[in-house]
Amino acid sequence: MASFVAQTAPPSATVRFDKPTLFDVPISNNGGRCRFVIYKKNIERLVAVESPKVLGGLKSEAYLALNPQGLMPLLALPDGTSLPESQVIAAYLADKYRDEGASFDLPTPELRAADMLVQRIHDQYVAPIQGAMYKEMEIAQRAKAIERLAFQLDVLNRLVKGPFVAGDHLGLADAALFPTLAFCRFILPQYFGWEDLFVQRQQLGQYWAAIEADPAGAKVISEIEGGLQQWKDSGRWEERGIVEQVAQKEYRWSY
Repeated sequence: MASFVAQTAPPSATVRFDKPTLFDVPISNNGGRCRFVIYKKNIERLVAVESPKVLGGLKSEAYLALNPQGLMPLLALPDGTSLPESQVIAAYLADKYRDEGASFDLPTPELRAADMLVQRIHDQYVAPIQGAMYKEMEIAQRAKAIERLAFQLDVLNRLVKGPFVAGDHLGLADAALFPTLAFCRFILPQYFGWEDLFVQRQQLGQYWAAIEADPAGAKVISEIEGGLQQWKDSGRWEERGIVEQVAQKEYRWSY
């Protein structure tokens, strides 16, 4: 457990950490990318995971002093360095703890390029529109984003080699991709009428099965699905008008 000088410290105060501390919450798919690396490397003893609430929340002065973007995940290091952005954090953890647990190193330039390509597509084209599944927005904007999401899933289906993104070896693209698929798999059939995420995307389905069979992957999936179930129980999709919008049949919602 990291130690804090003050849980709601102003930007000028010193916030110290005994060890690297990941600020994150279980439902976060971007945070899940980092948690998967931590679990696969078995470095929970070396890296703490805390909710941003211990610093007063994402918009608190103490948190904004560490990450002015007010976003998570965020990795705070004992030397005072703060690393935001899930791709940066996951790569740092895989590099810093290279000799611990599972390796995310890929053996050839071709496999490394394939891995980076999937990371790039996820971060550039999927993550920016994933909010269409659960955030409040205008109906036409949501419908267009769901269409684009389906297209990107089809692209990823063609790129995933199986059983993992780059073949037989785990890479950092695996850490990036499956937590977002957990969102898609939970939300799209229940609220947008998709028959099944993987019926027309068999490569992604085989990939999902491989990740789900991995204890670290299953742990992250369980964390995310637990959070999504809480959203469901609270009526999130009804409160934000998503159920009402999807009932409008002049728009296409399932792919």
